[in-house]
Amino acid sequence: MIKSIFREYDIRGIFQKELSEELVKKIGFFLGKRVKKIGDFVSVGYDARVHSPILFKWLTSGFNKAGVKVLNMGLVPTPVNYFSSFNEFDVDGKKVLPSASVMITGSHNPPEYNGFKITLDKNPFFGKDIYELGKEVTQSKILIEDNEENFFIDAKDRYIEYMVKNFSHLTSLDKKIVIDCGNGVAGVVLEPIFKKLNIDYKALYCNPDGTFPNHHPDPSVEKNLKDIKEALKEADIGFAYDGDADRIAFLTKEHNFKGDELAIIFAKNMKNPVVVGEVKCSQVMYDEINKIGKAIMYKTGHSNLKVKMKEVGADLAAEVSGHIFFADRYFGYDDAIYATLRILELIKKGVDFDSEIKKLPKVFNTPEIKIKTTEEKKFKIIEKLKDALKNPPSDFPKIKDIIDIDGVRVVFEDGWALVRASNTTPVLVTRFEAKSKEKAEFYQNKILEILKGLL
Repeated sequence: MIKSIFREYDIRGIFQKELSEELVKKIGFFLGKRVKKIGDFVSVGYDARVHSPILFKWLTSGFNKAGVKVLNMGLVPTPVNYFSSFNEFDVDGKKVLPSASVMITGSHNPPEYNGFKITLDKNPFFGKDIYELGKEVTQSKILIEDNEENFFIDAKDRYIEYMVKNFSHLTSLDKKIVIDCGNGVAGVVLEPIFKKLNIDYKALYCNPDGTFPNHHPDPSVEKNLKDIKEALKEADIGFAYDGDADRIAFLTKEHNFKGDELAIIFAKNMKNPVVVGEVKCSQVMYDEINKIGKAIMYKTGHSNLKVKMKEVGADLAAEVSGHIFFADRYFGYDDAIYATLRILELIKKGVDFDSEIKKLPKVFNTPEIKIKTTEEKKFKIIEKLKDALKNPPSDFPKIKDIIDIDGVRVVFEDGWALVRASNTTPVLVTRFEAKSKEKAEFYQNKILEILKGLL
């Protein structure tokens, strides 16, 4: 249970089957004991899933048992949840700054899933902290009574006001925009922001519906972009969001921009940028940013990148999947709504995203290719692969370097190959990039040949 629910970056499982009332109340209680060491208040919001309000009640009971007061944000995107930690709110006539935040969300998982993204003192709560919490929760026999007392805070309106104020120069932007919220929660803040800024937009599936009746809320999967691509025939640009609005897809009529491509364009419009990327990012991103600033490769995962950003004082971080983190003029967390407004800002300044992407060196890369394995085997296979690459077959391409900060990224003469163990599912994730399609396929075949002998 600990391995399947208490994961590297968050807590996630199937409602009732794994996330039971007893378990969720215990999560609130034992997490609350940690919150209590630094303060008395935790801000909690939830996404559009039909069971999110139920989980809110159970979690609140656990927090109350621990003596922590719950600040209720209601239905909000994950970025609003993060935003709450940087703002004071009026509670019983006093100004209160939350000591922690919990977002109840299943993100882009199927409708039966839900979970918790947690920050403690503005920092991600992840990795060994989540695993230790899991051990406490699963070993405890404590019984927690219902106590749903909470205090409502206006985090959503505060967030909308902040964005409208900071992007007032976008008022009446001369672009036709289409947005696809995938029946997630992006629209509850994005539509009011656009309306206040008098921005012309067409909305697809912006009514929150946790059954996701139109398509799955994951914009990194091509088939989920079918409707927005059709709508783009009548618009200039488009934006699509995942279920809790911490990931973005930006589309023009010509191109679907990945997170690492957006990072290049953002960085080119900053002075001496320091940018953190994950191991799946294109080498083009690292090379281009190093021409004008500094690019740092680090582990995949939103929590990992946030921690690394703070450590190195980065301006920006990005994942290929569309997590974009701004510390430049912002708070350093992944926010697809804020990224949308920064893209529109560059467009208003005259940046042509299609032209910018055409200037970049041409490379060929694969989407993520996932290989099923088991939780027990996945990390052991990575270690075996490292050993195998010390003495590769005679027909194996020449290895220039091996980067092992997160799995194995093998650097060749004309590209690279990545094999890493997913921190959230029992799979190995692979990706390949080269200067030609043939070379990318060659690297892919040679790595997969070795992997077959290790599975």
